[in-house]
Amino acid sequence: MFLTSMAGNPLCVGLAATAVGVEITWMNWAVAAIVPGLISLFLVPVLMLKLSPPEIRGIPDARDLAINELEKMGPMSLQEKVLASVFVMCLALWATGSWTKLGATPVAMLAVAIMLIAKVLDWKDILSEKGAWDAMFWMGGLVALATALAKSGFIAWIAKLIGTAVAAADMGWVASFVLISLIYIYSHYCFASVTARISAMYAAFVAVAPACGVPAMLVAITFGCFANLPISLTHYGNGCGPVYLGAGYVSQGEWWRNGFIITTINVVIWLTIGMTWWKFIGLY
Repeated sequence: MFLTSMAGNPLCVGLAATAVGVEITWMNWAVAAIVPGLISLFLVPVLMLKLSPPEIRGIPDARDLAINELEKMGPMSLQEKVLASVFVMCLALWATGSWTKLGATPVAMLAVAIMLIAKVLDWKDILSEKGAWDAMFWMGGLVALATALAKSGFIAWIAKLIGTAVAAADMGWVASFVLISLIYIYSHYCFASVTARISAMYAAFVAVAPACGVPAMLVAITFGCFANLPISLTHYGNGCGPVYLGAGYVSQGEWWRNGFIITTINVVIWLTIGMTWWKFIGLY
């Protein structure tokens, strides 16, 4: 719902300025996305309760249970205090990364190093995290493949080819906008990074859409939002997906089923209620 909600969103702003010459402000983005975003925020949890109902519906004595367990644990140990301090340090460094110029990966490596030195973790703990190692290798392969395709110009060529074909079909700007949006959204099956997909496809699609008659500001903002909608399509759709899958609570098949349903529900919301709202606020 907000320009600052995801790392790739500011990239969309920069690409929109160069591709179609529109300047998207934080407020432009928030006003356009707030209504469909809040509706999605309300409906998605309700739908998930139906798709994957929780095994535990309530814990009436949760408060007493928590108090008793905390009493059994006793005061925080030195290692636990170090862990808490490292956690706060990571949050602070990640939040100030634009000022310190420290990337997320060096900060994470620093945290691991501190925990190893302080004996919060030992090397056996790290080696035993098989899910993390597994995710790192196959996730790295997918990201490398997507990056290579983008650098080769293949993705941009495909995007331009699709856009040109839609423009040539002369379906009217609304139908063209919907069709290009659907292609842009569901193409995320081919990507393991939201930012990589924005880099490869956003500028090409945003540049082609106005040729079909779509208002430039409408397509610039909505395609920025549409970059985020399909993140849940697959378990490799963004950085945290493999971590969630690795926890073992959800099977890959269940993830893909629910991911498709949730993404499709969001698409329907944003292309119906969203379109109505965008008309009301004057995006077209």
